[in-house]
Amino acid sequence: MKIFCLTLGCAKNRVDSECLAGALDAAGHTVVPSVEEADCALVNTCGFIRPAVEESVSVILDLEELKKNKKLKMIGVVGCLVNRYGDDLRKEVPSVDFWARCEEWGKVLEALKTPLPDLRRRGFLPSSSRFSRYLKISEGCDNRCSYCAIPFIRGPLRSLPIDVVVREACQLVGEGARELCVVGQDLTVYGTDFDGRPRLIELLDALESSLPRDLWIRLLYLHPSRVNEKLIERVAGGTQILPYLDIPVQHGDHEMLAAMNRGIEPDALRSIFAAARTINPDFALRTTCMVGFPGEKKKHFDNLMNFIREVQFDRMGAFSFFAEEGTPAAELPAQLSERTKKKRLGELMGLQEEISLGRQNRFEGRELKVLVEKIDKEENYAEGRSYREAPEVDGTIEIRDIRDGLKEGDVIAVRVTGVMPHDMMGEEII
Repeated sequence: MKIFCLTLGCAKNRVDSECLAGALDAAGHTVVPSVEEADCALVNTCGFIRPAVEESVSVILDLEELKKNKKLKMIGVVGCLVNRYGDDLRKEVPSVDFWARCEEWGKVLEALKTPLPDLRRRGFLPSSSRFSRYLKISEGCDNRCSYCAIPFIRGPLRSLPIDVVVREACQLVGEGARELCVVGQDLTVYGTDFDGRPRLIELLDALESSLPRDLWIRLLYLHPSRVNEKLIERVAGGTQILPYLDIPVQHGDHEMLAAMNRGIEPDALRSIFAAARTINPDFALRTTCMVGFPGEKKKHFDNLMNFIREVQFDRMGAFSFFAEEGTPAAELPAQLSERTKKKRLGELMGLQEEISLGRQNRFEGRELKVLVEKIDKEENYAEGRSYREAPEVDGTIEIRDIRDGLKEGDVIAVRVTGVMPHDMMGEEII
């Protein structure tokens, strides 16, 4: 059967979809790049916050219309939204042919009436980059941030053994990966479910000793309460690990961090980022912030703005608080108006755009190694990323007047000739 797989949400969902694609391929199905080519459409949903839930439901309803018009034979819905709202969804959308929770790929294959192959095989999605792949090292989360639904959507922490992670990393490199983005709900607790001892540094040692020296390893999603100077030094001193860390702070005010149950003080956050920039002033730092948490007063928001000014993050994502059903924060008093949240979000992102441009300006005229991901021969340009840009969430570097023979997947030296708040322009150094 020809099957279209649509992935919504985070990079961890992308990994799940690739594992599902591998199982489908092993069972004799063909994963196609568009819904127009498909007999069956699968959507791997996200249920993290309200907009993600709304997007997932909208996509399901669109697929339902295609099935009504006989442009699809079957619809399958899998992933986080099923974990969270499965019983309600089954009642609301009876035209969906099958449902499966996260990683229940056997149920998908049973619904398709095909034998169960090796469900651990990693596949490839037509929409994925072959040169930058995600390496998921754990599932679930034991943190109890008061606003977050992940623990009861994905369950408790479950780390993959080091040898399993290394084996999958080698497979991805063998398929052409030049960059591996290591993901999990929180990388800092990797391995603590084995014997209470964190093993992220041990895993990084194993990866670096097993993989080519020119491979890029990028760490994403580290809870700040367990990021220490030893980890920062290990990242900064790595041969393949990029000097880039994604550390979501969520806020910069003491009272807000306590209400969010983040387990860290603003001064401790400052120390983390100061340590990284002391080791390497060009260390790339990305974070995520939340505005409009219940009880957030102007003084709390001002403290957040001052914190962002002080740290000078290279990149930042931000979102408004959503009262997620089942979380402690949803029941808190002093919920803020949508108007106030929208205003504060705009102010915060406006500030970050100025800071991002300032950090970008540091690199004008300098050389960066760039992984080429797109080439347009007709327009004579290429696009790629340096160590400072994570795939999908950060900017890109545009390279003009490219030479003959340049290929996607090449890593080249580029001199930066112009900068914008998120993107750069440059020329290859021959």
